[in-house]
Amino acid sequence: MPTRLYRFRSLAALVLLAGCQMPDFLSYPPQVRGNKVDADDLSQLVAGTSTRQDVEALLGSPTAKGAFDENTWIYAEQITRPVIGGYQGVDAQRVIVMTFDAKGVLTALSKRNLADASKVDVVTRTTPSPGTEASFVQQLLGNVGRFNTTSPSSSAGSSGSNSAF
Repeated sequence: MPTRLYRFRSLAALVLLAGCQMPDFLSYPPQVRGNKVDADDLSQLVAGTSTRQDVEALLGSPTAKGAFDENTWIYAEQITRPVIGGYQGVDAQRVIVMTFDAKGVLTALSKRNLADASKVDVVTRTTPSPGTEASFVQQLLGNVGRFNTTSPSSSAGSSGSNSAF
């Protein structure tokens, strides 16, 4: 009877702890990914007067540049933490987009965070490819007999045919 009570208490404790978050001292520390932009450095940039050289001197090179516009610079930063399942959970995200004119002068600066991000749904369908309808047994035994043990040069002098396993 005591073992049944012990099992019930253990199960109840597991159910209660299932919804709890791991304490910070037991979990991995957060990791900063991308370009961490300091707020003091960012406040020194002024639209209309700062140039590309000023931005690069203060913040370093951008994380990315616009795909179709070299006058758009993007500084992205994410704070992630490993979670169960091996993927990274995003705790915070900050993206700074800077636009320059043709002369290299900063014209616009915008800040975006995780709340501004768009949710992208992954498509789960697969593209069929012909000839891949082999069963498990066909895949398992598919290469039996396809490889021969003699090389083509050594079989040239033999009178027999190529034998395979």
